[in-house]
Amino acid sequence: MSSATEVRGHAEAPGYHARRTLPLRVEAMRQLRRRRTLLMGGVLAALPFILIVAFAIGGTPGGEGDGGGGGSRINLMDVATESAANFAATCLFVSAGFLLVVPVALFCGDTVASEASWSSLRYLLAAPVPRSRLLWSKLVVALGFSLAAMVLLPVVALAAGAAAYGWGPLQLPTGGALSTADTVPRLALVVGFIFVSQLVTAGLAFWLSTKIDAPLGAVGGAVGLTIVGNVLDAVTALGSWRDFLPAHWQFAWADALQPDLEWSGMAKGAAVSVTYALILFACAFRGFSRKDIVS
Repeated sequence: MSSATEVRGHAEAPGYHARRTLPLRVEAMRQLRRRRTLLMGGVLAALPFILIVAFAIGGTPGGEGDGGGGGSRINLMDVATESAANFAATCLFVSAGFLLVVPVALFCGDTVASEASWSSLRYLLAAPVPRSRLLWSKLVVALGFSLAAMVLLPVVALAAGAAAYGWGPLQLPTGGALSTADTVPRLALVVGFIFVSQLVTAGLAFWLSTKIDAPLGAVGGAVGLTIVGNVLDAVTALGSWRDFLPAHWQFAWADALQPDLEWSGMAKGAAVSVTYALILFACAFRGFSRKDIVS
């Protein structure tokens, strides 16, 4: 379906307004009812309870029998059961490296490719929904669901942690504590940074979703490339080149859980992630505007 055909279709429809096509509310409800959305939400909501059971069986983290050969490396697991805030921070710590990558790749990589795999993409454009409007609606909803997934985990962890370990200040593994009043804002900052750092995965998944008709390929490709970035960041021989890798800054949010808030690492990480993401989103919109839609 050519762009010219779409334009003619728009001109022939009396009262047609491009902004009224594929409303965000409609797209959000479509995605919310998807089985994969419910499954991913269930997995993230279940993780805190799985960790509580694991701590109950294995004993206090960081104690004897921990076997932790972490040396001087700071580990939030050592203070995971001190309070609900500590438990929520630990849930983010153990999931930020991979688990939270999956919903971002899933929501952003499945959104356009799934329409193509169902052979419904051309019918959406014939509705007529402008290509830019279709991509914009799907991207906003996908990012919204990605953010919701990242918020869901600490919210459930705070509730479960409060029941299991009580409410209190966030005890720092380096000593000291954050006051109860500072806890929620700092955790919100952590979630915000994790979301921004995952925009690169979102961009990769969304771009791949506009290039191929296989949702699994788009999702798997984004996850795979993210893993490659993590592997490259582990290659210390790259030296300062690692500063240009989004993976190098993925745990910079740990600076938010210090008595004195440090912004430099998070600012650099956010700048790298947003730059890559904007390029990938632009490639997705540009490529899709010229793509011959046959599915």
